[in-house]
Formats: sequence, C-alpha cells, structure tokens
Amino acid sequence: MPSRPPFVPRRPLHRRAAALAAFGVVGLIAAGCGTAATAAKTTAPTTAPAAASPPPTLATGATVGVASNSKLGKILVAANGRTLYLFEKDTGGKSSCSGSCASVWPPLTTSGKPTPGSGVSASALGTTSNGGKTQVTYHDHPLYYYVSDTSAGQAAGQGLKQFGALWYVLSAQGQAITSSAGSSSGGGSSSGGGSSSGGGNGY
Repeated sequence: MPSRPPFVPRRPLHRRAAALAAFGVVGLIAAGCGTAATAAKTTAPTTAPAAASPPPTLATGATVGVASNSKLGKILVAANGRTLYLFEKDTGGKSSCSGSCASVWPPLTTSGKPTPGSGVSASALGTTSNGGKTQVTYHDHPLYYYVSDTSAGQAAGQGLKQFGALWYVLSAQGQAITSSAGSSSGGGSSSGGGSSSGGGNGY
C-alpha cells in the first residue's frame, strides 16, 4: 500500500481571519502615515512671510521761541536759534513772498502743529499755505528766515526793503520791531494765523 502523507492539522478559520485583519490594520496605518507626510510636505510655505510694515512716522511741529538779541532785545527765533522775520507786504495771514523772494527769505515751514517755545503764546501760532508747503504764522504774520543769517543771533535782514516792502524781526507779542533800539510799533498783534494744522521744521 502506498504511504500516506503525514497529517497536518488545519488552522482554525477564526485564527486566519484575525491574522488577515491585523495585516490590514498595519497596512492602513502605513498608508495613513504616508498621506500625512505628503500633505505636510505639500502645504509647507514656499516663500518667506512678508515683513511687517514699519509704523508711520509721526509729524513733528516747528518750534518758535524767544531769544535775547544784544541790539534788538527779545525777538522770535526758530528751534535752531535763527532769527525770524515778518514781511510788511503780507496781509490777512497770507504770504506774499514766493519764487525768487522765497529763495532769499525762506518760509518757516512745518509738518505738524507748531510748538510754542519759551515766551511764545501757543494760541498765537498758526499756519498758512505757501507754494504747496505749510508755513508757520504768529499773530497772523507768516514767518521767514533771511538767507544771509547763517547762525543763531544774527539779524542781517532787519529793516531791509526787498520785494516791495520792509522786513522786520518780531517781538514776543507779535509786533514788528522797527529799530535797533528795540522799540516796537506797527505789525499788528491780531490773533489767529491761519489753520491750526501743520508740523516739522522746514527750510
């Protein structure tokens, strides 16, 4: 008689099913990890984030103060100590000096609300438009530098008649000082000086 093959007991069906299920779970986990890695890779930023915008620069107002002059007494000056003048041709708080006049008598301009220095009335400060710029006024007088004054304390423009009228330094009360002795007259002292907007030293 031919010999029979050795008897091999068959694995129960429920054990085979459990093994197949375990294999499937492992496969799903591996597939899930691969999908997550791919998603993370595809959603990573490709460019650097934009730099934050710098904060806006705050406008600063021109400062007008009072200083003692050995010949003229107490007069208006800018923050840099340079002498300020009025132009007798100006009326109603408006400037009559532009073009070649403004190259000799540059206006005191500002990019914010003018700031009062020592001895100056804040309520007397104002602004007016001059050639697209904002010019500082004091007691309704537009204020100017004189191009030949190159340092604090100089007042070479005092009493000059140029561009159709006289130029004078101002007292703390907003009046024209018309003599080297320091007496003041004329020029007026009406309050106002244009709109209250404006700021920054400009020349």
